[in-house]
Amino acid sequence: MKVLVFVENNGGKSTKAGLEAVSYAKALGAEVTAIMFGEVAGDAGVGECGAGELKVQSGNLDSRAIANIVAQEFTAGNYSYLIASHDNLGKEVMPRVAIKNNCSLISGVTALADFSNGCVVKRNVFSGKAIAEVSSKSTSSILTVLPNSFGVKKIGGTAQVAALSLSASGSEVELVEIKGNHGDAGIPLPEADIVVSAGRGMKGPENWGGVEELAKELGAATACSRPVSDIGWRPHHEHVGQTGIAIRPNLYIAIGISGAIQHLAGVNGSKVIVVINKDPEAPFFKAADYGIVGDAFEVLPKLIEAAKQFNANK
Repeated sequence: MKVLVFVENNGGKSTKAGLEAVSYAKALGAEVTAIMFGEVAGDAGVGECGAGELKVQSGNLDSRAIANIVAQEFTAGNYSYLIASHDNLGKEVMPRVAIKNNCSLISGVTALADFSNGCVVKRNVFSGKAIAEVSSKSTSSILTVLPNSFGVKKIGGTAQVAALSLSASGSEVELVEIKGNHGDAGIPLPEADIVVSAGRGMKGPENWGGVEELAKELGAATACSRPVSDIGWRPHHEHVGQTGIAIRPNLYIAIGISGAIQHLAGVNGSKVIVVINKDPEAPFFKAADYGIVGDAFEVLPKLIEAAKQFNANK
């Protein structure tokens, strides 16, 4: 089985989500070829996760042009499956490729596919409240893997790199600049293992120093609730939730956030949730693995001090 994996470029290397997609493809027992765009350093790390070949198209291209090229390579290479991360770029590109190639698309996959009867995969539904089994009997299918649901599996190896020169016609958009949505730890929020988030309980942007200090001590990214970004306390790229960025970190610390359903929909995939709120009736406590009922301005300094002591004893 031949599988093509679309990998997003982050400064010449694959994103963590891209490496997860490569690892997923390799775990299927497939012959894996990765495709990337822009300037790439070496094999961008995809060989270590199981890709035997990396095909690279140079130039900064928008999602429509990328979709055109991926669709061409998917057809020309006679691949059985196309796999990508279910991140922002993957969600832009893959539906276009599915239409161009007249194949099925299953998005947000959370477990390895079962090929005993066609292609059966599991995905979250109803904002993560349930899991559905979705079947595709198409001869070629596209799967997008939910970030942080499978993990990066490094098995060693190096991919052979080959240049592509396919036509990028069909797009009327000129890409001028790319800016990453990076948290304070210098990594995109969807890829962060630890996220420290805060809401209106911080009472104002001038009080965010403690949030940032805790994140720094933990090596975490910072985030916020929607009301905080809407009133301009924090930038919009830190907004996590149903209408913001969906994240699945190993640890999510929520400070002064009540836990509205829209916020929970974007963070309930976190492996461990810690909630700090002075209101014992805050809805977020129902979803928390650990909860601290207390004033954030009293609890936060103690957490920072504990984190500093932990780091000093490493």
